[in-house]
Amino acid sequence: MSLPEIVSREQWRAARANLLVKEKAAMRARDALNAERRRLPMVEVDKEYVFEGGDGKATLYDLFEGRPQLVVHHFMFAPEWDAGCRNCSAFLDQIGHLAHLAARGTAFAAVSRAPYTKILPFKARMGWTLPWYSSFAGDFNHDFEATLERDGELVERPGVSCFLRDGERVWHTYSTYGRGLDGLGSTTSLLDLTALGRQEEWEEPKGRASSLGAPVSSARVRYHDEYED
Repeated sequence: MSLPEIVSREQWRAARANLLVKEKAAMRARDALNAERRRLPMVEVDKEYVFEGGDGKATLYDLFEGRPQLVVHHFMFAPEWDAGCRNCSAFLDQIGHLAHLAARGTAFAAVSRAPYTKILPFKARMGWTLPWYSSFAGDFNHDFEATLERDGELVERPGVSCFLRDGERVWHTYSTYGRGLDGLGSTTSLLDLTALGRQEEWEEPKGRASSLGAPVSSARVRYHDEYED
């Protein structure tokens, strides 16, 4: 096994200080990249998609649960499979309490091509309570490139897509796949993918923090059972 070099405490502090400079530079670069992502244009979703979930049929608009933003996890679960993807399952295990996303006007849902009759028992086995829908009867996975056709066969790939709505109009703002999911799972990491971001005053471009009314700041983070609905 290759282990780190053994040094004195003073040498460790010096090495840590040098690394901290690079970490802060990476953080500033990440903030700039997130701002550039929020400046991406968006495209209206004018096709009606119908999913099946715990309460029966639902449209893409319904998945917002009345909130301005929606983050969809493209969970790999093909109709012929008996269980969901292990990597996608590990990803869902990392998702934090959804109340923190909801407090920033953002809904979260998983979507798979498997019929809901297969999703439901697997969801129970994993102990998940988050929303999970089947797109079995529609083109959602194909249109948002979570299911691709290669050499005449359908291939699944994991991904995340973000949507924004104004009234009943829905826009697609962002998608990422494969290793684009690395490091995601926390509330802030998911919000960083969305058009409105974390809704903090320091974020660029300006004006997004007040999109949902009063700006939300880190100081307003609460215990998940203390948020108002």
